[in-house]
Amino acid sequence: MKNLYQKMVNEALAAQYADLEVIRRRRGMRFHMKDARPYVDAVEKMTALPSQSAAVINLHKESVKNHFSVLSSLTTHVREEDDPFVEHYQTPVVLDILCAEDDAFHQSMEKFADTIRDHEALIGKEAARCYAGFYGPVCSVDFALMPGSTSNVVNQILAKTDIPESHKKTILAAKSWGMNTSYGIGDVFAKSVEAGDTLAEASRKEVKQLQEIYRNPVAAQAALMRRSHMQSFSAKRYMEEYRRRILPAVKAAVDDGVHYGNIVTIPAYCVGDISHHISQSTYNMCKDDVIFETINAVTGVMKNTLASAISKVKSPFQLLNVATGATAAASEYLLELDGFNAPMIVDLLTRRYHNLVMMKPTRGSAAELHNCDFMDMIYRGWKILDKAGRVKNGSGEPLRPLVEGVAVDLSPIHENAVLMNPQRYAYPACAITVRTSAMMRLADYPCLLTSEPVTATMMTNIIALDKENPAAPVRGCKSCATACLAGSRHQYCQYREGV
Repeated sequence: MKNLYQKMVNEALAAQYADLEVIRRRRGMRFHMKDARPYVDAVEKMTALPSQSAAVINLHKESVKNHFSVLSSLTTHVREEDDPFVEHYQTPVVLDILCAEDDAFHQSMEKFADTIRDHEALIGKEAARCYAGFYGPVCSVDFALMPGSTSNVVNQILAKTDIPESHKKTILAAKSWGMNTSYGIGDVFAKSVEAGDTLAEASRKEVKQLQEIYRNPVAAQAALMRRSHMQSFSAKRYMEEYRRRILPAVKAAVDDGVHYGNIVTIPAYCVGDISHHISQSTYNMCKDDVIFETINAVTGVMKNTLASAISKVKSPFQLLNVATGATAAASEYLLELDGFNAPMIVDLLTRRYHNLVMMKPTRGSAAELHNCDFMDMIYRGWKILDKAGRVKNGSGEPLRPLVEGVAVDLSPIHENAVLMNPQRYAYPACAITVRTSAMMRLADYPCLLTSEPVTATMMTNIIALDKENPAAPVRGCKSCATACLAGSRHQYCQYREGV
């Protein structure tokens, strides 16, 4: 297993550092599609061990390679407003392929779309709750069955749909780690109500939109992009060409017995570094030295911690937990260096959210999703550091946070000249909020802190070990920050009832 763990770490860090090194060189400059080539090169070096499905690994690699090639053939630049969508074009295409290749699955998709119409009351209730802020800050595209998420509602409907269990799991996976279109629950409802429709009319429109993303996923995504005024390239042409290129890899995965639920997720979650993490918006944000070095130092913490974890962990999931736990602890540690902590930030962002609901009732359904990611991350980090602080018991020894029994190495933070000298980036005598202000910018975009390239690469490796069982969505309690610190929404979570 040690060879597997070393491979997982090497491939994950190669993806992360491919992003970081490009951003280091190009931050503050204009993004060009060719900038993403180092990430593609890193992914192309992924391999399959004898215990892993080569078809799973290849699906990841082919999606990244084809995404880069297709985008490069259509444009040289993706504007900031369009980069969030680049990982939303793959799942609709793969669903379309599976429907074309498997009539039984196509019938299940149609039957599910029909069943959506029978649950207008449920959909209207959930959309109204999101519109009114009932659940507090929500991630509409959460990878778990969280209240307020699209997958939560999809799960409730699937539970009452008479189709094969395997197809249910595929449809659910396609709106969790898979990203079947850019649509999030409640968006049409909110805009319809604010435009003057009755609640009943708004509910009917919401139902029609949800039906469309399952009846015609590719056409629905193209229509959503037209409504969003996506200008950087033709979404329709992208999906046509991507379909042609990815078809052999999808067929190979089917022939290899990979669960459809994995086939619809892998191609989407691995492409986001191209024109999204390596992108104009990232270059703009990382012009700030403190922001960039925050990402750099947190990555260093993860790298060092993973190196010591290889000989200690007992399963691939433990290794993934070490990676994400290390970055969570490092992020919380940076807040605490300035006298802040997760409970304070969660309270602040939750209060702000409720004010934002009143100020912007037609806000995008995904507006606060990364705030939720950020809060969950730092809350997890706070628990790790809090436990380590209690163990010190007044001894005066250095803090030794542990994740899965592995010590988190915080030294890259202390060795970082930028983060350890905040006085150089503010009025020197009063530089007491510099690091936290950088963290608050990252609250809107924590993708390289959590880290998405690392989790995507490790998850593909894990799925390759167990190809027949769908890995998505997460079927467990996330202990999300808002439920634990600022709300009571555990009772509305679906994780125990996941199909």
